[in-house]
Formats: sequence, C-alpha cells, structure tokens
Amino acid sequence: MSATAKKSAPLPDDIRAMKGGTPLVSLPAYPTPKAQMMDDHCDFVLVGDSVGMVLHGLPSTLGVTMDMMLMHGQAVARGLRQAMLVVDMPFGSYEQGPAQAFENAARIMAETGAAAVKLEGGQHMADTIAFLTARGVPVMAHIGLTPQSINTLGGYKVQGRGDAGAALMADAQAVSDAGAFAVVLEKVPATLADEITAAVPIPTIGIGASAGCDGQILVVDDMLGLFTAFKAKFVKRYAMLGDDGTAAIAAYADDVRARRFPGPEHVFADAAPDAKP
Repeated sequence: MSATAKKSAPLPDDIRAMKGGTPLVSLPAYPTPKAQMMDDHCDFVLVGDSVGMVLHGLPSTLGVTMDMMLMHGQAVARGLRQAMLVVDMPFGSYEQGPAQAFENAARIMAETGAAAVKLEGGQHMADTIAFLTARGVPVMAHIGLTPQSINTLGGYKVQGRGDAGAALMADAQAVSDAGAFAVVLEKVPATLADEITAAVPIPTIGIGASAGCDGQILVVDDMLGLFTAFKAKFVKRYAMLGDDGTAAIAAYADDVRARRFPGPEHVFADAAPDAKP
C-alpha cells in the first residue's frame, strides 16, 4: 500500500467493541488541516456543532445550520485516512421526529462520507435513535449537558447531581437499548459517569466527566489554546497557540511598518539566476 493510500477506518461496530479496552481518543475537527493533524492519533474525529462558536463567532451552537455541518464535514473528510468520521446533527434537524431525523442524517452521511451521526438527548430521543439505526444510520448519543438545550437547562451547568442522577442513568440505558453504538457524557459528576460506564454495554465518551469513561473528547481549539472566550473546568490546555499566533502577527506588523519585510530573500530579481539571454 502506498504512503498516500487511504487506510481502512474503523466502523461504528469497531468502536463499540472497544468498550472496556484501551481508552478511545477523539477530537473535533472543522477544517482539513486539523483533521490531517489528528488523523494518526484519534480513533474517531467528530465534526462538532461547536464549529459555530469556534470558527463562526456564534454565541452558542443553536445557530449552526445543516449547510454549515455539510461544508465542514466535507472538509474534514478530505483530511482523514484512518480515523472514523462522525458528524453532529445541528439543532432543529432531528427534533421534529424520526422521519425528519432520517432525512437529514441520510443527507449528512451521503454528502460527507461520515460513518455515523451524533445527536443530543436521552430517553425522549430513544425512538428516533431506534428508527435511524434500523435504517442503516449509526448513531452516537450525547447526554448530560446538551449544548443545544442550554436555554431549557439554564446554562452550561453540571447535569446529574443528586436526585437527577437516576434520570441521567435512565437516559444512558435508553440510548443504549435504542441502538446507539456509543454515548457522550458531558459535564457529569465523575462518580455518576463511572456508574453509567459500568452499567451500559456501549462505550462512554467523557467531556467533563471521568477518567474512567471508555474514551475522551475535548474541543481541539480549547485544548490548543486557540479558543479562549471562556475556559471550562474540564479543559486542559496542551498549548497556547492563540498567544503564539498573536505574537507572530504583531511581529509581522512591526516588520512591515519598519520595512524589514519583505527582505531581499523574499523578493524576485529582474531575471532568474539561470536565465538564458
């Protein structure tokens, strides 16, 4: 196989089979270059609706459209050779009912090449998940803090504390029973996340949950220090590329104003050195 040949990416059943094994690694990607950077290191790459906040400057994920998800899904697909591609279903594209969800999920898979879609919601989305999976659409579920529901949840609050833990456990059981191949647990108390991980037969993917989850995901621009509008407790900065980029832009501006750039090595002579008369 040549170095540029596309390797076989895992399928949703392969991800499901990794339950209880080596932790799954995932990051969201939006443009092609970041997908290329993470392809060798991630089991699956998510095109998250966080793109609305990270790249488009939206105040939440609610304004993200199908067209945006399709465009970024296609861009990320071009950068992957071996990681599985999962694409978020945006707000308003599946809540109306199973038929609407299937129409939009089928379009996402057909136009991006994604192996699966991700949608938010627990018990109330079980029928939709079952409808999709019965028709060939693998589904990754997402429970706990569901960003598309922040207006009803009262903001970006921890979910599942106290008596609410039983409902969240029921959500996890419901999406698993409905056929989801994995479930994201966002902003869930660590003990509850461990209990859910032990209780359900599908992998749990933590984001602000527990190291005991079957895998982890972080917004890549958060962990690289590129998106700093706010920092959640569960985000670990592995770099501060935003600061590096700001410093580089400032140095470029100084060089231009001082006429240090472009230098002699950056401009072209009247004739190439090997030009013939």
